[in-house]
Amino acid sequence: MSNRLSGSRLETGRIAGIHQLTRPAPVPLDAARLRVERIADEDALAALVPEWEALHGDISPRTPFSSPHWNVLWWKHLSERRLFVADELFVHAIRGEDGRLIAVAPMVLTRRPGRGPGSLRALQFFGVDANVTELRGPVCRAEHEAVVFEVLRNLAYAHEGEWDWVHWRGLRGGEGVWSAVDPSRLAAVDTIPDYYLELPASWEEFRAGLSRNIKESLRKCYNSLKRDGHTFEFRVVESESETPAAMRTFFELHAARAALSGTVTHADVFSTPRARTFLERFSEDSARRGTLRVFQLVIDGRVVASRVGFALGDELYLYFSGYDPAWGRYSVMTTAVAESIRFAIAQRFRVVNLSPGADVSKLRWGPREVRFSQAVEISRNPRSRFAFEAYMAVVKATRASSRFHTALRAIGRRR
Repeated sequence: MSNRLSGSRLETGRIAGIHQLTRPAPVPLDAARLRVERIADEDALAALVPEWEALHGDISPRTPFSSPHWNVLWWKHLSERRLFVADELFVHAIRGEDGRLIAVAPMVLTRRPGRGPGSLRALQFFGVDANVTELRGPVCRAEHEAVVFEVLRNLAYAHEGEWDWVHWRGLRGGEGVWSAVDPSRLAAVDTIPDYYLELPASWEEFRAGLSRNIKESLRKCYNSLKRDGHTFEFRVVESESETPAAMRTFFELHAARAALSGTVTHADVFSTPRARTFLERFSEDSARRGTLRVFQLVIDGRVVASRVGFALGDELYLYFSGYDPAWGRYSVMTTAVAESIRFAIAQRFRVVNLSPGADVSKLRWGPREVRFSQAVEISRNPRSRFAFEAYMAVVKATRASSRFHTALRAIGRRR
């Protein structure tokens, strides 16, 4: 079904309250007492889903990328099994003394080429893609992260002969998280900011807390449409039957936004058939489970802006977006986000996650920030540092070539 809003008023559709999770008190963990299980194949991965789903529901702020559904589908659709690159499952479950699931490490061992003694071997988390997976790392509660990282490091060291480098990601401990790692083995140390809003009880209360600039921007968004004789309808697509059409529209608008020149550059993340197929399948699966929310701003009978969202318990994650450039002067994407936040408040969501990346479209809402640390740890094997540096040289050359061709296409469009 679709919820429909005209202007800013809910006209049809139900408003369902979101169950508020009761989070158990933190339990101190001892790394030496935790049990590590190897998830050896796809059947074992599928068997872990119910426990993983319960663990995922106890994390905040949470993302779809740490859910079992995303990871199982990612392995099916986006892992590699080719001659020149091959992925091998390296997933592990970490349990307490009582057998309770404490963490999941959805990791993959990638070889380039897929066979042979000269392969470059990288151990990394699921989500090795063109930013389809925005955040990745171990799945655990924040207070367990330091112990879980210790366990994972020890596990990696026990298999050090199998990899040249490990790409650690998704750790919230700041720079201090690397204190136990030999600094001579670290490279590409960085952090990724994620931004989220803690929602009040009403839209009016939320709006009152915004800066003067965003209040003025919102006023102009709504008034400019009204001044030119346009009214908008805000739709929220949730049903499985409506999902395919909503996703086709989303892909079109996302690609149209990416094709724009002379403005902030946005990649077309779903330019490949594999990426589109993956998100189509995940969206259909999410609709079946009642967690999909595709937000659409409709003007004159046409969808002019869309953003995909996922309901994760009492939290709403806003994923990628797109809009029709012909309506850009009305700031339709800002209006769509504002209406999405208004919807979330009406539905009694506790948190709206605006997704990672520091840009004005997120910072203007005055969000909270959580930073996820990442770094590459290189094996002590003498060949490994050379292998890593050679790989990075190829990556940099490929990116430079891609930027060059993108610039050429932009010049061609301007002509």
